[in-house]
Amino acid sequence: MKASGTIVAALLAASALASPGLAQVSDDVVKIGVLTDMAGVTSDVTGKGSLVAAQMAVEEFGGSALGKPIQVISADHQHKVEVGATTARRWLDTEGVDVIADIPNSAVALSVQGIVKDKKRIALFSGAGTTALTNEQCSPYGFHWTYDTYGVSRGTASAVVKAGGDSWFILASDYTFGHQLQKDATEVVQANGGKVVGAVRHPLNASDFSSFILQAQSSGAKVIGIANAGGDTVNAMKAAREFGLVQGGQNLAALLMFINDVHSLGLDTTQGTYLTTASYWDTDDATRACSRKFKERVGAMPSMLQTGIYGSVLHYLKAVKAAGTDDADKVAAAMRSRPIEDAFTKKELIREDGRVMRDMYLAKVKAPAQSKYDWDYFEIVRTIPAEDSA
Repeated sequence: MKASGTIVAALLAASALASPGLAQVSDDVVKIGVLTDMAGVTSDVTGKGSLVAAQMAVEEFGGSALGKPIQVISADHQHKVEVGATTARRWLDTEGVDVIADIPNSAVALSVQGIVKDKKRIALFSGAGTTALTNEQCSPYGFHWTYDTYGVSRGTASAVVKAGGDSWFILASDYTFGHQLQKDATEVVQANGGKVVGAVRHPLNASDFSSFILQAQSSGAKVIGIANAGGDTVNAMKAAREFGLVQGGQNLAALLMFINDVHSLGLDTTQGTYLTTASYWDTDDATRACSRKFKERVGAMPSMLQTGIYGSVLHYLKAVKAAGTDDADKVAAAMRSRPIEDAFTKKELIREDGRVMRDMYLAKVKAPAQSKYDWDYFEIVRTIPAEDSA
């Protein structure tokens, strides 16, 4: 029997509503805000590179979602909670931003976490490390993408203790991230039979590490654990070299160190340093191709935080397509329901609290003679399964 004109019209209308091309997109644009550090202590490992990474994800996705354009904007939070919070509120309230990405600074990230939870928008945390994002301050709209302080501490500290470095002095940055990294590293050292004989905290973006390094040197600890990030890591390790800590028999353990830090310091200074990383540019053909494209635009290989921006934005866009809308609740559900697949992440899943359950890598910085080509800096010692670092 032929359907009546009314029935046919109803069926066509229902089909149109279900069609991805006619799905609901707020303001007729999918808008991504990269809230990052453009000029501060972590700008080399986030900053312009984070913006480029987000743009690369958009390009790989095809430049539009559900038939609507994708726009990427950025802002510098200056490592100030009030600046980050004000920017996030403005983006969400008046500029139509659907998702905020990166946010390197745990204090800023926690502030943004509260804002997106209240506004029912999504945040993709790649640059922040505090475990509070998925513990006491977790949110259905927050996704902790690349690493946390527990994961990097567990990988690096446990390896160093097992290799004989059983007494530690910890040099930590004096804000939320550094406090958490110091706490997590201390617990890992003690759990593996070592002890922490002392600790000192320095201000963010410290100009002079001399007094802190002298305290570490006089502690007599076998290992100096450096619990900071970006430029602070670079400057702390430079000071350690100037004061001859390694020559005097002490060892350095970088609890959060990036390939960009190694490039800045050189292999002579960093060789033999253990670190834990979520990605490495030279892992396989896919990571090499993506990283070289990134390097053409930025002038450096991507840090793990920048590969995290690329992966998180790409996964978000795939979830928008799958959900047929940019509605945060539906997109968040779609993100959790599908495996992550990109150049650096293979079939990893997102835990209910928003943490990406990814394998990490324990790496050791190569000696100059071991490095055979540009940016050939890491020896991957072993893969750390996701369940062992979460």
